[in-house]
Amino acid sequence: MSPVTVLDQYYLAITFLISLGLQGALFAICFIFQTDKVTDLGGSINFFILALFTLLAGNTYYARNIVASVYVMVWSFRLGAFLFYRVMKTGKDGRFDEMRSAVTKLGGFFLFQLFWCWTVSLPLTILNSPAVSDPARGGGNVKFGTASDIIGIILWVVGYTLEVMADQQKFTFKFNNSQKGAINDKGVWGWSRHPNYAGEIILWWGMYALCIAPATHGVASSGGRNALIASVVGPIFISLLLYFVSGLPQSEKPTQKKYYLMSHGVDPESGDKWAEYKAYLNRTSILFPLPPALYRPLPKWVKQTILLDAPMYRFDEHKEGKEAVEEQRKKMAQSDN
Repeated sequence: MSPVTVLDQYYLAITFLISLGLQGALFAICFIFQTDKVTDLGGSINFFILALFTLLAGNTYYARNIVASVYVMVWSFRLGAFLFYRVMKTGKDGRFDEMRSAVTKLGGFFLFQLFWCWTVSLPLTILNSPAVSDPARGGGNVKFGTASDIIGIILWVVGYTLEVMADQQKFTFKFNNSQKGAINDKGVWGWSRHPNYAGEIILWWGMYALCIAPATHGVASSGGRNALIASVVGPIFISLLLYFVSGLPQSEKPTQKKYYLMSHGVDPESGDKWAEYKAYLNRTSILFPLPPALYRPLPKWVKQTILLDAPMYRFDEHKEGKEAVEEQRKKMAQSDN
């Protein structure tokens, strides 16, 4: 059987429509039943379906296509199962407390999830498409085992392993540690403040490297080659998303602010939690794992530039501390009324 062409030979339109239909259905379920049990699960399902659909529709089954597709399906299944188990264990996802009944906010979340799944899947989508893999359309196959294949596999395995370890260690820490303000600095969290994000970024760059061989070895048509090269927007998108939008910005400063208020807020805790957390910040890389003994003595400019610990992620206690305490005082007064 030859590859099936649906709407276009790159599978761009059909994968977008599949994503749109799935995210639209999940939005309706979440809004009607006021539940957040399937919000994150929906993203994982989306990735799995796109990988499986494009592999089956492409119908070429080269080793590279199979390996890359299986990798995405394994990643999405594991992540989806973990996120679903976590939300069932905790009872709810606090991020959606102000979103469940707000149709525009909830709809915006699923719209963004649609673009996340579709964009990050692009390298695999285009690799499996007739434009790249079908000889009848100018495509073809490079024998599996090129340098980019090996690099891609190594990066994917390293990234996947790091993400799995980070998720499991954080989950275990949260449910086994009852001490308020305890710092999770064990395992990979002692080498990185966000090893789960680092793992995801690394594995998607690995996926791109794994998919790119038909373009770099000249077996794809000019259109297929250009499309495959341009699919670098996938790993770029996830990297920028986690660094500038939904990853570090939503975690770094808010967490630092929380520890500052534990020590200097309206009702401070015993012990200097803020000093302990500042010590953790000073010895632990913000993203890519490094041994504390290596990271701690590095010059500040190296940490802020090469290692991406930008000033915008730091809570300035001298400039922002007073405002944070006043904000806390107002919230406590409102809750008492």
